[in-house]
Amino acid sequence: MPPDTGITEHMARLGTSKMPDLGRAERSGGGRAGAHAAGAQDGKKDIHWASAWAEARRLIWAHRARLSLGLAMMTISRLAGLILPATSKYLIDDVVGKGRHDLLVPLALAAGGATFVQAGTAFALSQILGVAAQKAITDMRRRVQAHIEHLPVRYFDTTQTGVLISRVMNDAEGIRNLVGNGLVQLLGSVMTAALALGVLFYLNWRLTAVTIVVLALFGGGMAIAFKRLRPLFRERGQITADVTGRLNQSLGGIRVVKAYTAEKREELIFTRGAHRIFRNVAQSITGVSAVTAGSTVIVGLIGIVMIVFGGRAIITNAMTLGELIMYVFFIGLVAAPIVQIASIGTQITEAFAGLDRIREVLQVGAEDAGDAALASIGRVRGDVAFEDVWFEYTTGVPVLKGVSFSAPAGTTTALVGSSGSGKSTLISLVMAFNRPTTGRVVVDGRDLSSVRLRDYRAHLGVVLQDNFLFDGTVAENIRYSRPGATLDEVTAVSRIAHCDEFITTFPEGYDTVVGERGIRLSGGQRQRVAIARAILANPSLLILDEATSSLDSESEALIQDGLKQLRAGRTTFVIAHRLSTIRSADQILVLEDGAIVERGTHAELMAAAGRYRQLHDRQYRWESERFVNPGEEYAVGLGESS
Repeated sequence: MPPDTGITEHMARLGTSKMPDLGRAERSGGGRAGAHAAGAQDGKKDIHWASAWAEARRLIWAHRARLSLGLAMMTISRLAGLILPATSKYLIDDVVGKGRHDLLVPLALAAGGATFVQAGTAFALSQILGVAAQKAITDMRRRVQAHIEHLPVRYFDTTQTGVLISRVMNDAEGIRNLVGNGLVQLLGSVMTAALALGVLFYLNWRLTAVTIVVLALFGGGMAIAFKRLRPLFRERGQITADVTGRLNQSLGGIRVVKAYTAEKREELIFTRGAHRIFRNVAQSITGVSAVTAGSTVIVGLIGIVMIVFGGRAIITNAMTLGELIMYVFFIGLVAAPIVQIASIGTQITEAFAGLDRIREVLQVGAEDAGDAALASIGRVRGDVAFEDVWFEYTTGVPVLKGVSFSAPAGTTTALVGSSGSGKSTLISLVMAFNRPTTGRVVVDGRDLSSVRLRDYRAHLGVVLQDNFLFDGTVAENIRYSRPGATLDEVTAVSRIAHCDEFITTFPEGYDTVVGERGIRLSGGQRQRVAIARAILANPSLLILDEATSSLDSESEALIQDGLKQLRAGRTTFVIAHRLSTIRSADQILVLEDGAIVERGTHAELMAAAGRYRQLHDRQYRWESERFVNPGEEYAVGLGESS
């Protein structure tokens, strides 16, 4: 048996700083490895500005009312901020220089009133725009999460969970700078600088012209700095998503980590990822610090210009002392917004980088994108047919090859074959998780591609090999297939699946919390809860993928009657290694290398003495050896390759 390519690939990657996705093993062939590689994302690529800006415009337009009110408040605040420095001229030239003491109180009242206006508008801005930002973040998170939930299963096979969580939680957080204080403050800073420049030109146009040259040099430096900082902000989001994804897997698989004493390996992988984040943040801090330092230098240069040119203006009586002091204050009103523009510009650049990453996810087509134009499937009888179905995960590497068969309503079809033969892939096509590359999957005479996915899947019941339970109560997990079910209905299906016998032993009964992924239950208990969940769904089509794999012989015998009742009147597809599950199937399909090599009932296939007989005899010998030597167990069965 060839080594598993996924394990080999993982071992090869352990020495690198990449965060491989170990959470999804492919049971239906080797096609997923290439797909995963193809799904790797380049965190260093430039932001797609046109698309990011289009998304930003949509956000701004959606919150235009609050933003407009915020901009009005900002305008009032900035205009009020001009009053205090403007009073300096009159205080020095008129009150002090000319002895007009009657202006002292009006000037003080004007300055005090302007201060209170600024304080009030600042508070109003935090309330108006702060709420707008949080509303926008919430809406964006809901939108991205809803879209991700409707993406094809293949997308999840090639994308780390941590990446998707980062898109929903972290990238959405950045838009606060577009619909919150950031954008309005940026516009306010530009407005303040423009007004202050107008006053400066009025006071001394020659001095202001020299100042503008200095500020232009600073603006050019900021443009260069932002160009270099943008890729860093984009890469940081990708690195953080990678590290978060791997950490999520490491904690979720902590028992495997501990069983193989892999704590140090996981620590090393996380340390490398954390250092990648550190290096990125350090580079970003260096860039931002350089911009800040540059702004300080600019302020100093402007001070030098003021001393030289302003001093000469005083000496030549081109300016009064009050005008020079007022000029100094207004220079501050120009320089401070420019520094603020640098800071806010960095934040908005991060927001655009987050929007661009969100755009990438939103551009992936949802699996039910065209459902609105399709007809409802209505009642499902359960006649299923595969018509010359070919399927590929990776182009040019077929996993299913010309598969054709019919499963009449109410019958049971068992799938048998070695690992990688295509059994789980065939099941995924029945569940419409994937679409055939060529050929058709037909239900009740209708091509699955022509019916609404939601309507069709409402008629499915599944018990998969990986029995996923949510962190909730036993009753909530059983009700997951039909949330409106009563406790009596939950109890009834639990008896059929033989869950009731262990649930009633819990102090809290059906209100017992099962823990993340059902960790507080045994494998067999989780499997029986999953079976009860499928029974409660009352499906027309039933999928049993190793439905009894986690049960011992006694437990399996207990629920065989329950499964028999569940299968009655339903079209059932079964993947199972144990003969007891498939012996009574109406037809058995033997798959090898993606093709059906044998089909028939158990008796017919045994009489044919072909591949099925070989698998049967091998399992029979294994069970006999296990009975004679109970300490020796071999993982060889109908579904395993030799």
